Amino acid sequence: MKIFITGGLGFVGRHLSAAMLADGHLVTAIGRTHNPPAMIDHPSFAYLEADTTIPGDWQASVAEHDIVINLAGKSIFSFWTEKAKQQMYDSRILTTRNLADSLKEAKDSVFFSCSAVGYYGERGEDVLTESEPPGDDFLARLGKDWEQAALQAQSKDVRVVLPRFGIVLGRGGGAMASMVPAFKVFLGGQLGSGRQWFPWIHLDDLIGAFRFAINHSEVAGPANWCAPQPVRNRELTRTLAGKLGRPVMLPTPAFVIKTVLGELGSALLCSQRVLPAVLQQAGFEFTYGDIDSALEQIVRG
Repeated sequence: MKIFITGGLGFVGRHLSAAMLADGHLVTAIGRTHNPPAMIDHPSFAYLEADTTIPGDWQASVAEHDIVINLAGKSIFSFWTEKAKQQMYDSRILTTRNLADSLKEAKDSVFFSCSAVGYYGERGEDVLTESEPPGDDFLARLGKDWEQAALQAQSKDVRVVLPRFGIVLGRGGGAMASMVPAFKVFLGGQLGSGRQWFPWIHLDDLIGAFRFAINHSEVAGPANWCAPQPVRNRELTRTLAGKLGRPVMLPTPAFVIKTVLGELGSALLCSQRVLPAVLQQAGFEFTYGDIDSALEQIVRG
């Protein structure tokens, strides 16, 4: 099959592109960077340079593909000025609208438009499956609009899947790229009370979920791409410290996080006890279902 991936050379995108190539698919990635340093050298890989928030010639390529995977979106890990928030919004919503407009009408086509567990907002001890309503903070409103933009593709008889990513854990990037160095220099500690639930997924399982969903048509609509055993922030902290042979340092108080990081700080302290009900009901089996085995593989390889 022919697979089109926005953000196909980012941390998740590069690994996903490589996995799809290994499965024998033809992959086209698109991004805004000219000659990106993480370019993939493979005869079945192509790269397009374009700003996907703007309609253009690149859209003709979308219609030539059987599967479209939308990973595009400006990182949320910056200080949330109004300008930065608008860029986060536009990079997701405008790209998704343009992709939905570009898709061909075909029953066998699949449009994966990736969202995030930020959709649920602050939920304390609530158990969150895909049927739960959205929250009301910025990330929740962003997630809701993002998913609504993707669902417009249903009018073309395309299967739309909305993976709501937990925090992706893997070697060489993502959350581990900042967490591991901090612990190694004795700066790792829990955030706030540490009681907040932390939804996560190992990179290998995230890729496995895409492979599974491509071949299982019952996976449609919202689907939590999260491990079946979410952990509290303090458990994550203690487990990672143990794997690295480092002590758990004093926690960073919630008021300090909110003062320094503003709205982003509040988002980092959200509690979201998310479960992957759709994936599990369809029969997907996680390789790394618990945080101990996931961190063992990441830290020790």
